[in-house]
Amino acid sequence: MGASTPEGLGRIEGIGKGDLRLKALGRIEREMVFEVSKITKMGNEMGPPWLKPMLKTDYFFPCPFHSDSNKSECNMYCLDCMGNAFCSYCLIHHQGHRLVQIRRSSYHNVVRINEIQKYIDISCIQPYVINGAKIVFLNERPQPKPGKGVTYTCEICARSLPDSFRFCSLGCKLNGIKRGDPELTFSHERGACDEMDSDDEPSTPKKIAFSSGSVSSGDENVNCMSPDTPPLFNRHRRKGIPHRAPF
Repeated sequence: MGASTPEGLGRIEGIGKGDLRLKALGRIEREMVFEVSKITKMGNEMGPPWLKPMLKTDYFFPCPFHSDSNKSECNMYCLDCMGNAFCSYCLIHHQGHRLVQIRRSSYHNVVRINEIQKYIDISCIQPYVINGAKIVFLNERPQPKPGKGVTYTCEICARSLPDSFRFCSLGCKLNGIKRGDPELTFSHERGACDEMDSDDEPSTPKKIAFSSGSVSSGDENVNCMSPDTPPLFNRHRRKGIPHRAPF
């Protein structure tokens, strides 16, 4: 007869193996939870899920459902549906949803600050003024060559900036976050770079340099947030009494 294992020892060994399996499963579950939390945190830092679709969406094309109506261009975007752009006649299908209206300046898409900053932190992005409304650009606007005397440029696309902001658009700030800058976020949690001013202007960690420049915008004038230089008036000396030439 072969050697037999005592019955009690067999039960102890079985219990030990089961404990090891439970510990291994517990470790795997903890690692999975850690990875999911890390991915979730990374996703939150990259911005809300609607940000990338909003930046990539096409705008200002005729609405396929209301093409016969006036002002039926698709310039509205729903942050809840995250679908295609739609026109003002389609608003009835988005009642109670979070909506933003996209506008255009020099063939570039913009959004008003008072609409977008309710949902994301837009600090470190250069603001402009269009027809009295403060706006930010959606995507990058690279320049072939920076202008002469340029002090500030976008860290991503090297666009000339009037003030000491880091990015020219929402898309460039998103790319800055992708590079791993820990100071950047789209969350409204206050940090070193995301304090909001009381007058709806994005803040910058650097001191704003006042400039007198304005950016040409085609059909609309886009001005930087800095005050313009006072106009210079030419002072003319008053002419004396005219004298007739002698004959």
